[in-house]
Amino acid sequence: MSALATFDAHCVTKEDNVAIVIRDVAAGETVAVHQGSENLKITAATAVPAGHKIALHSFKQGDRVLKYGEVIGVASNDIPAGTHVHDHNLEGLRGRGDKL
Repeated sequence: MSALATFDAHCVTKEDNVAIVIRDVAAGETVAVHQGSENLKITAATAVPAGHKIALHSFKQGDRVLKYGEVIGVASNDIPAGTHVHDHNLEGLRGRGDKL
């Protein structure tokens, strides 16, 4: 079994401030996150479906969200750490020349 299989979420780069969960996560669960050479544990503030993003720290409205080591959007409202990050609280910037 791969060492990565022991984690619930993974970051693509160490600069990412969101991680992708690899299984459904319930609110209140402790999530083991692999980020570069570091291993983090965060508590899920909300349920997060498999394949979706979880906030590794709190964001203020307008803060940039990084995935793949790149800005993928900005928080459209405040996002507490451990919260599901998706189109309900993230304004995408990829492919939008008017926002970068």
